[in-house]
Amino acid sequence: MARIRDLVVDCRHPASLARFWAAALDGYAVAPYDAQELERLRALGVNGPEEDPVVLVEGPQGLPNLFFQQGPEPKSGKNRLHVDLAGADGELERLLSLGAAVIARSPEWVVLADPEGNEFCLMDG
Repeated sequence: MARIRDLVVDCRHPASLARFWAAALDGYAVAPYDAQELERLRALGVNGPEEDPVVLVEGPQGLPNLFFQQGPEPKSGKNRLHVDLAGADGELERLLSLGAAVIARSPEWVVLADPEGNEFCLMDG
């Protein structure tokens, strides 16, 4: 039976979007850049982690990793797939302070956009 190993998001600036999602999700962190990763970037002609075209955000044990990869075109239209988050009181304000924006509200959830406009929902939980 298949399982989700990684989720991959095309974006304009992988490093900044990776930082947003690592901060937004409990237990997630941007993967550290060791000597081997820095050499990989140099081989690509990249000046450092901030310009990395593919940034890994590691998930907690048993949950999928997130990869943010530079895409050639800007986002257009509504997402075909989005994430639903559950959070306690104060979570909306925390996500907004990280750079999310409210798109719509309903009694059961709030539709938000990450800093590059990708929609996701926040529900009580």
